[in-house]
Amino acid sequence: MSQSENMAAVTEDDNPGQLPVAGDEATGAAAAGELAGEAGGQDGAAQPDARAGSADAAAADADVAPGVDEADAAGADEDEEAPEEPSRDAADLEQESEIAADYVEGLLDVADLDGDIDMDVERDRALVSVVGATLQELVGPRGEVLEALQELTRLAVHRQTGARTRIMLDVGGYRARRRMELTALGRDAADDVSRTGVARRLDPMTPFERKIIHDAVAAAGLRSESEGEEPNRRVVVLPAG
Repeated sequence: MSQSENMAAVTEDDNPGQLPVAGDEATGAAAAGELAGEAGGQDGAAQPDARAGSADAAAADADVAPGVDEADAAGADEDEEAPEEPSRDAADLEQESEIAADYVEGLLDVADLDGDIDMDVERDRALVSVVGATLQELVGPRGEVLEALQELTRLAVHRQTGARTRIMLDVGGYRARRRMELTALGRDAADDVSRTGVARRLDPMTPFERKIIHDAVAAAGLRSESEGEEPNRRVVVLPAG
């Protein structure tokens, strides 16, 4: 069986008690569908909408960027504009990390992919990283497969703990590299808007990516907001005043 077929064949029978199934959460079904499509080399697979599934997962992430208007904040985009969550204690984060690491390791085994699992804590949330290999199959175009995997991992943690989680999944350092690229893009966009006085609309991005842009624009002293619907939601950088 090929790697693509292995990824598409992941079911609850392969991972009893861990993998969310279609009847469990709508988002789990959407994310699993994308994962199978991307791994199978299909073009145009839709990115899972973080607001279309579990309300717990959609409301899990914090850090409202300065200048994000109330309409955006009400949308509670995952990793972008959701309300602040109480800090988790070390025991909770350790438990989340262990569940997530076991889940991701099971996916790697099913897909016959190599990679080591690292666990860490970043800004009061657990971070699980797959390292030691390129694993581009688990990232996908614009990180879409990684976003689907993260959603599945969060659902697996939620299923076992009963609590919503802000756990972040990274593969091969993709998020760290993307953060540097987007921070530079946000600064450049803010400089351009400051110079011209004309709002600038950026390309559609994932919630994780939009959050980085919002932060970079705010650090430059300007305001930004998100517009549109997933998967075409984008950041608009606004002039001062």
